[in-house]
Amino acid sequence: MSSEIPKIAAAIVLPQIGGWINGYLTRQETKTWYTTLNFPSFKPPSWIFGPVWTSLYAGMGYASYLVWRDGGGFRGIAQGPLILYGAQLALNWAWTPIFFKKHELKWSFVECATLTAAVAATGFAFFNVNKIAGYLFVPYLAWCSFATLLNYKIYELNPDKPTATIEEIKMEKDK
Repeated sequence: MSSEIPKIAAAIVLPQIGGWINGYLTRQETKTWYTTLNFPSFKPPSWIFGPVWTSLYAGMGYASYLVWRDGGGFRGIAQGPLILYGAQLALNWAWTPIFFKKHELKWSFVECATLTAAVAATGFAFFNVNKIAGYLFVPYLAWCSFATLLNYKIYELNPDKPTATIEEIKMEKDK
């Protein structure tokens, strides 16, 4: 068991890294631009997001370890679920700069809805390898579903905030 501790720790720390980096990169926007938005009445206090994400990242990280361990690593039956895990983690990390750096309320909502679908698919795939790993994704799925609703309501309540069209995004990308 002691030889597994570094593997478990690595699996738990990996998702946290993106959260830490995004938090550092967007710390100014959370104190400036974000405070100018209109919010729905059900928005949680800002201080809750850090502890929630820390625990969700720890749970998903441990779940990935369980799937890796029980599914034969990257070459066994865990391969597909772990690819889904990587995809949803990339989507998770991508939301923060879309919302906080680009101020794209509409596109962050679309991204968040896509993330929620990827989380559901990953949780289901994890469940098929290790039931506990699948159950560990239930709170994450619930939070992402809530975050999608919250993101949509913020978009809806801030019609005066500019958001890019697909054409504008493509033009900026081609620059």
